[in-house]
Amino acid sequence: MDMLSDVAAFIRAGRPTSLRVSWRAPWGVSFRASPGSAGFQVVLRGSCWFVPKEGEPVPLSVGDLVFLPHGDSFGLTDDPAGPLVESDCGAHFGLFASAGFGGTGAETVILSCCYQLAPDRTHPILGALPGVIHLPSTLGSHQELRAAVELLAGEIDNPRPGTDTVVSSLLDMLQLYVLRAYFETQDEPCTLSGWAAALADPAIGRALDAIHLDPARRWTVESLGAHAGLSRAGFARRFTGLVGQPPLAYLTWWRLMSAARMLRDSDASVAEVAERVGYGSEFAFGNAFKREFGVAPGRFRRQVAVA
Repeated sequence: MDMLSDVAAFIRAGRPTSLRVSWRAPWGVSFRASPGSAGFQVVLRGSCWFVPKEGEPVPLSVGDLVFLPHGDSFGLTDDPAGPLVESDCGAHFGLFASAGFGGTGAETVILSCCYQLAPDRTHPILGALPGVIHLPSTLGSHQELRAAVELLAGEIDNPRPGTDTVVSSLLDMLQLYVLRAYFETQDEPCTLSGWAAALADPAIGRALDAIHLDPARRWTVESLGAHAGLSRAGFARRFTGLVGQPPLAYLTWWRLMSAARMLRDSDASVAEVAERVGYGSEFAFGNAFKREFGVAPGRFRRQVAVA
C-alpha cells in the first residue's frame, strides 16, 4: 500500500455506518461530540447551514461535503437564526439506512456517514487535521469524490443484492478521497508544513511509501535517503522537519502499530508477527511492543479479544 491508503485502512475500527436523511423546513439539529469517531455530512439535495462548535455558520449547497475527523459537536439547520434541537438520528444509523425528520416545508437531503477510530491506532496524520474540513462542490474539481458520493447515495436509495459490500467499500473510498482532496487543496508546496508538506514532497513521499510497503526491511537512514534520492544528512533533516520525528523512530512506531493490527485481526503467532514487522527475535519484539503499549504482545491480544 502507499502511505495514505495504509493510514486510511489503519485508523478504522469496526464497520462504517451511513444514513440518508430527508429534512423538511423548519428544522435545526445539534449533534453531540463523539470522541473516537469521524464522520461526513454531504448535501445531496437542497441547501442548509453547517454550525461548527466554534465560529460562524457555513452555508452548504448540493455536493458540498463536511468532514469531522475528530468527532466534534456540530449543528445543521435550514435557518442559522433558528433553534437547534438535539438529534436522535443515532438510533436510525446502520450500514445503510434512510429516515425523514422536520416539518412540511422545503426539503434538504443529507447523507451522513460515520466510522469508529481505533484508539490504539491513531496516526499523527489524523491529529494534524483541523476539526472541520469543508470541501465545497466546485465545478471540475474532486470528480472522484463526487462520483463516490453519487454511487453511495444510489445504493442507499435502492438497496440490491451485494449492497452491504458495496456501501462498506464506498465509505472506505469516500474517506480516502476526502483525505486526498484536503491535502491537494492546501496552499502552494513552498508554504505547506507538517504532514501536508510531507505528502506533497516527492522525496519524503517516496520514503514514507517505502516504509509502509515493506516495514520489515532492514531500513537505515542511508538506504531510505537513497530511496528518496537525497543524501543521508539532507534526508534526515527534511524527514524529521516534516514528519515530526526521525526516520527510524517513525519506522519503529509504524512497525509496532502494524504489529498491533496483526495481533488484533489475525491468528499469526507472536513470533510470526515479530518476523513480519522486522524484528529478528520474539524477545526484542516483545520488549519494544511493551514499551509502546504497556503490555506484552500476548496479553495485548487477549485484552482486545474480550474488549
